Amino acid sequence: MSTPAKISLDLHTLRSAYAAGTHSPLDVIEQVIDATAADPHHAWIHRRDAEALRADARALMARADAASLPLYGVPFAIKDNIDLAGVPTTAACPAFAYTPEASATVVQKLMDAGAIPIGKTNLDQFATGLNGTRSPFGACQNAFDPRLVSGGSSAGSSVSVALGQVSFSLGTDTAGSGRVPAAFNQLVGLKPSLGRLSTHGVVPACRSLDVVSIFALTAQDAGRVLAAAEGFDALDPYSRAAEPHGFDFGRSATLRLGVPLPAQRRFTDPAWAAGFEAAVAHAVSLGAELVEIDFEPLLETARLLYEGPWVAERYQAIRGFIDAQPEALFPVTREITLGGAQPLAADAFAAMYRLKALKRRCDDLLWPQVDAVLAPTAPGHPSIEAMLAEPILRNSELGGYTNFMNLLDYSAVAVPAARVDGSLGAGANPFGITLFAPAHQDVPLLHLAARWQAQLSGLAATLGATGLPLPCAAPEPAAAQASGQVRVAVCGAHLSGMPLNPQLTSRGARLVATTRTAPVYRLHALADGRRPGLMRVAEGEPGGTAIEVEVWELPASRFGSFVAAIPAPLGIGRTLLADGSEVCGFICEASGLAGATDITAHGGWRAWKAGQGG
Repeated sequence: MSTPAKISLDLHTLRSAYAAGTHSPLDVIEQVIDATAADPHHAWIHRRDAEALRADARALMARADAASLPLYGVPFAIKDNIDLAGVPTTAACPAFAYTPEASATVVQKLMDAGAIPIGKTNLDQFATGLNGTRSPFGACQNAFDPRLVSGGSSAGSSVSVALGQVSFSLGTDTAGSGRVPAAFNQLVGLKPSLGRLSTHGVVPACRSLDVVSIFALTAQDAGRVLAAAEGFDALDPYSRAAEPHGFDFGRSATLRLGVPLPAQRRFTDPAWAAGFEAAVAHAVSLGAELVEIDFEPLLETARLLYEGPWVAERYQAIRGFIDAQPEALFPVTREITLGGAQPLAADAFAAMYRLKALKRRCDDLLWPQVDAVLAPTAPGHPSIEAMLAEPILRNSELGGYTNFMNLLDYSAVAVPAARVDGSLGAGANPFGITLFAPAHQDVPLLHLAARWQAQLSGLAATLGATGLPLPCAAPEPAAAQASGQVRVAVCGAHLSGMPLNPQLTSRGARLVATTRTAPVYRLHALADGRRPGLMRVAEGEPGGTAIEVEVWELPASRFGSFVAAIPAPLGIGRTLLADGSEVCGFICEASGLAGATDITAHGGWRAWKAGQGG
């Protein structure tokens, strides 16, 4: 039997090939074995034995429930500070290595979903760095230009996906390690909300800030992986269940995006400045309303991460090891980590107080006026040579737009945006942006990232460094998360601009649509002249017509107080809309029509009020 041609490993293409029978998991594993046989980019620390991988593929193919596995036959890579049972975890420090008996919770969830772990990837030692050069296993080389840094600390995880060796990978992200490498290798990098993915079985960097991140070729792929990997884990003290995400701005025609003030768009490479302006134009083409934001409180928060006492968490994470074997660490890693032994407990409390104040300031600045924020992921893309010459300064520059994210408890996704002239004159290299929003907004962010990516063109619309085009018919992200929103149709004094509309807006409601009911209603002006009564005609009876309504969406937690404020004879029932859907809506008791005026012919309350001069 001939070997099938190589296949793109994005999940849409892979799932389609499995369903059509043109490829099997064993075929894909053979492709992965070939692709990872050599490692000139220094992306891998440990690859599992080829026969073990083949055995995993055969076991999957023999399962009767294969169709129910959301990640059936999907190969993935694991950053080597995340446990995989029976495989050494080194954190890029051989003297620290141990072999776990059990896999990290997130790894086990992915395997249970049908994914096949290929091995462990290279990283900045102990996840300390954003560049990928701080490893005794070799400086990880960028997937597009080996002279450039790969980004870190999740270096090998990003490069293995960008090269098309695996479908997705796991990284970690404390200060930007799941986003900077994505930007440098033309990937989607999801930094989930704190606690959404379990960190049980992960070597900590800053335990209170660490998250497991996902690198994928498309936003849809990242969503499917998130759906399989998420969930509360009692073994992780920082784990928390996903909360309702609220208004899904990622699918809305009305989108407000914050962008830094022009003076705060600071870049170390003019090409990256041009790339960001192109990204801003792309956002406008998607219909976004742009709001310029003062980034200074965000940038001040970012400086807290390494200039404040949070570096003490890095020291605490490996305190026993570094105190006993300081020579086992890379010099720059040792210098940074031992600096964490200096802050006093009083310094930590002072910094926490400052962070609380900055959090309040940032939240008040951002979320009342924008749905999400569009920012550069990094200010430029340095070479390996430049990074090694000034390792702390160059690395610090990379974190300006990422370090604040976990301190402020925001969710974020890095997305490809453009190709720009390489700093070393080597042609078009990736430029990426980050979209971020409050915690638990992961799904709307992925929906927005999918829209963003689908509208890219040229070289930016390819999968990593493979040169393969984005799949044309990829499904929406599969991550399941309740919106926690209730939609309600209003037809009178709660319409936009009407006296009672603040009862909606004060509860965080958003206008979803201006539409009409199905043609089965009659509208009456109640005797007080201030409110209408909407009445549905009996089935089969004539006289119904379509009435103008607005559909608003508000948090379910505030819906009860809204309903409680509605006086008789009005209440809330169900309203049938012109498109056949039903939402909550105003109804009127029959007794309330005493003395009312039938105004159905006007088609709506607003038109009737205009005719009355009101």
